[in-house]
Amino acid sequence: MTDIATGAGMEHRVPFDPYAYGFHEDPYPTYSRLRQEAPVYHNARMDFWALARHEDVRAGFRDSVRLSNSWGVSMDPSSYGPDAHKSMSFLAMDDPKHMRIRKLVSKGFTPRRVGELAGRITALTHQHWSACLDKGEFDYIADFAGLLPMDVVSELLGVPEVDRSHLRHQSDLLLHREEGVLDIPEAAIYAYIELHKYYSALIADRRKNPGEDLVSALIDAEIDDDESGEKARLTEDEIVGFMVLMVVAGNETTTKLLANALYWGWRNPGELAKPLADPDGVPDWTEETLRYDNSTQMVLRRVLRDVDFGGLTIPAGERVLLLVGSANRDEEVFGDDADTYRIGRDCGQALMSFGLGTHFCLGAHLARLEANIALAEVVRSIRSVDIDIDKAVRVHSVNVRGFAELPVKVQVR
Repeated sequence: MTDIATGAGMEHRVPFDPYAYGFHEDPYPTYSRLRQEAPVYHNARMDFWALARHEDVRAGFRDSVRLSNSWGVSMDPSSYGPDAHKSMSFLAMDDPKHMRIRKLVSKGFTPRRVGELAGRITALTHQHWSACLDKGEFDYIADFAGLLPMDVVSELLGVPEVDRSHLRHQSDLLLHREEGVLDIPEAAIYAYIELHKYYSALIADRRKNPGEDLVSALIDAEIDDDESGEKARLTEDEIVGFMVLMVVAGNETTTKLLANALYWGWRNPGELAKPLADPDGVPDWTEETLRYDNSTQMVLRRVLRDVDFGGLTIPAGERVLLLVGSANRDEEVFGDDADTYRIGRDCGQALMSFGLGTHFCLGAHLARLEANIALAEVVRSIRSVDIDIDKAVRVHSVNVRGFAELPVKVQVR
């Protein structure tokens, strides 16, 4: 037997505001309380539900029939609606539309194309990290972690080097939220318009001058349309939507992953000693960072039909947050030391950081590849790192967690 009303008023028992700056600084105590006291949480004032336990988040990812992506994955009111796909591409679609776009995008975003980037990622990493080492003291975000992922995405899309700093700035504006602002700020709206204008011009150029880049591949990609029986291609708006998604999902989240790894390594010197002693252990460092403090903390779903979790019914028409950051710290899955940063932990298939099911992150392989190459370069070249934590600045965003500024000092080997 289920109960719809029990969830009402939970916000008074466990305060949880995804927009609060204090929550952004350290969300994990809140997640712990939610798992223990209100694993199926309802905030009537802010009009959302949230799932905190691993088993429920996992089930939520797998249920693409009752839990829909079609109105987007962000709580921002201006992002949440039937037009969300214009800025979030197939991330804001359900099947069969989602699968159609995903198949077409996959034609240009193949494992082979990603794998071929390894050499270029290594060269870019060396270029940026060598400049950092020459300085000795630098901002890890501005001088390294923020440059490499944007360069990689830009290499894929064929964006000239001269334009990358501008696009990086627009990407930052898309994500940042001032304290107390509960919707998309004006600066983010203008940033989206600027990105749309830039990428539309880039597409027009590639139609006239096709190359080996991903944009050219997306323009040419076609599959059999199951409904019409004819060949289907991406529209210009669909290509632009995917390119904007690449800037946010393919750039910002990897920037945060690289910085979170260094930060938690610094906070846990015994753990950082592992990859410093043996760079072959870097993939373990990446995986534990993805679990312990993932860039993507939560994603939204729209409830199409009443759905039960933990003895409660979430009614159709409601919206529910899948708390990825909480699921990855669930003691029932990761053990009593789930709140301990331990490089080398065996997570098996339990990691929720890239989602699950039909919407599993298409860029998961690329994100891991970038992180492993970049972090290996870091530990091979330094003896130690120190962070000026008093001058570090966090990103304030509903979905994404990480640093905007991270001043560091390294001792070179």
